[in-house]
Amino acid sequence: MSESTPSTHTANEFDLLVIGGGSGGVASARRAAAHGARVALVERDRLGGTCVIRGCVPKKLMMYAAKFGRELPEIAAYGWRMDNATFDMATWQDNKSKEIDRLEGIYSKMLDSSGVTLFRGDATIVDAATVSVSGNDGVQVTLTTKRLLVATGGRVNRHAFPGLEHALSSDDILNLRHVPKRLGVLGAGYIALEFASILRGLGSEVTVFYRDHLPLRGFDNSTRTKLAEALVAQGITLRPSSSMKKVEVRGDTTVVLAGDMAYEFDAVLNATGRSPNVEGLGLDNIGVKTGKDGSIEVNEWSETSVPNVYAVGDVTGRMALTPVAIAEGRALIDNLYTGTQKTVNHASVATATFTMPPLSSVGLTEERAAETYPTLRVYETEFRPMKVAFAGGTTKTYIKVLVDDASDKVVGVHMLGDDSPEIIQALAIAVTMGATKAQFDGTIAVHPTTAEEFVLLREVTRYVPARA
Repeated sequence: MSESTPSTHTANEFDLLVIGGGSGGVASARRAAAHGARVALVERDRLGGTCVIRGCVPKKLMMYAAKFGRELPEIAAYGWRMDNATFDMATWQDNKSKEIDRLEGIYSKMLDSSGVTLFRGDATIVDAATVSVSGNDGVQVTLTTKRLLVATGGRVNRHAFPGLEHALSSDDILNLRHVPKRLGVLGAGYIALEFASILRGLGSEVTVFYRDHLPLRGFDNSTRTKLAEALVAQGITLRPSSSMKKVEVRGDTTVVLAGDMAYEFDAVLNATGRSPNVEGLGLDNIGVKTGKDGSIEVNEWSETSVPNVYAVGDVTGRMALTPVAIAEGRALIDNLYTGTQKTVNHASVATATFTMPPLSSVGLTEERAAETYPTLRVYETEFRPMKVAFAGGTTKTYIKVLVDDASDKVVGVHMLGDDSPEIIQALAIAVTMGATKAQFDGTIAVHPTTAEEFVLLREVTRYVPARA
């Protein structure tokens, strides 16, 4: 069961034991080993976790497939002829599986070359220094450790309402070998909207059900409105303020009961949310404090309520993003083994939702900024990018910059449009450094680009609160 064995000390005694082989767990384990610690990592499934195996990476590969289809009508205007182009999901699936296998192999090699001992199986915490592992090979082993790190991530929530066992998870969507003709999507978070947009781009008739009046709760309201408009323009049916009651299977169809209506689909995606992956972990055995949703409570140093027990990533409920989990893990390990006092600033983390077009942001929403600053300057622009306009398309790009009027500091940047994830990543550096609007204005534009609009905005759209 152990894939490598330390050359010194008892094989099952470690300085650090990490539960979870996702990005956060692997990064933490490797960093600790680099500091000279004897490290073990336990993973029940595949190395790479949600992001690499069943999340960010395969999802974006599917998004690329859908984007090619979306661009087919445009390329004719540029002189290309692609008559009778078709999409074969099985071919994509085979190629995706090969790529994920390749990436998992890289993770395995990185652990091995770092000197981390890998155990495949289910981990149960016996006490703060002892973990029992039921190996995938049927062998059970007891490991002891000076420090314990939980990085088990999240899992699909199947308890929002009855019948969700009949719905597909995002994992299932990524393993499809054919495109469902009619797809119902339950929820309007980033997972729901990304797959709605992707599957629509691949040819599905998509309907999205959600309880709020706008999709993507927690994001800037203006940007949410623009995204809803873009999804409808893409041919997606939105059903806001839906009272979802149940999912049923009737013959060959899956039925969503919402309000007084029954909607039939060939497949239904459950994207009602994710929960911390703590079931069966044994946290109760050592009294680790958890929230109502099961998330492990930690302080800014990723310390739990139990000494020498730590947690990073999605399992903590702080911010469910792969780069955040990696940053939290590396900061924790450096603090433990080098005496630094690093923390992760969750306030300035950039994020992207890979819809079509994608939505990206960094900093505060207008709603949060208005609560924080006495006077806010809002700059907005909306336009058809050159590539789209040339082909006669109607898809628009929307840009929004929020500025504290007193200090001139840029406190929020939001964008809906192609290339927005790449653009926001670069702008996140400026926002994190506390750049001012004057510094944006003093930057020479790169022309012709979409990104240049961020340094050309001069007219204030509005002040919040509104000036008399």
